[in-house]
Amino acid sequence: MFNNILVVCVGNICRSPTAEKLLQLYLPNKHVFSAGIANKKSGLTGKGIEENALALLQQKEPNANTEHSAQQLSSELIRQADLILVMEQGHVTAVNQRYPQASGKTMLLGKWDNNAEVPDPYRKSQEAFDFAYQEIEKHCKAWSEKL
Repeated sequence: MFNNILVVCVGNICRSPTAEKLLQLYLPNKHVFSAGIANKKSGLTGKGIEENALALLQQKEPNANTEHSAQQLSSELIRQADLILVMEQGHVTAVNQRYPQASGKTMLLGKWDNNAEVPDPYRKSQEAFDFAYQEIEKHCKAWSEKL
């Protein structure tokens, strides 16, 4: 049913790769990948996981695969996905406006927690990264129980 899961945030260097790696651990029989909605001018394409996000992932889940290369969302990635999980309501709107074919399969990562949003920790404090990680982990576990 939902065998190909795409996780989306803005830059594809903090939230979406963290969720991607956790979902890969929690749902080993699914194909989970991630992308960002930022435009090519952002300069993030090809970057690895942001250092604070990476440190948390390695500390909390030492068995997680941390290889990552940020990529921009595309029609092809949308086509491949059975389910698209995003971090904020604004991402749902942006994805569905740019890619009408995503409508109906784009949902918040926090769907099972009253459609909670995961705030962007990029260029913020360690506490912001800690909070985002806790939220992502909680939401990924909820999805793993539902799928």
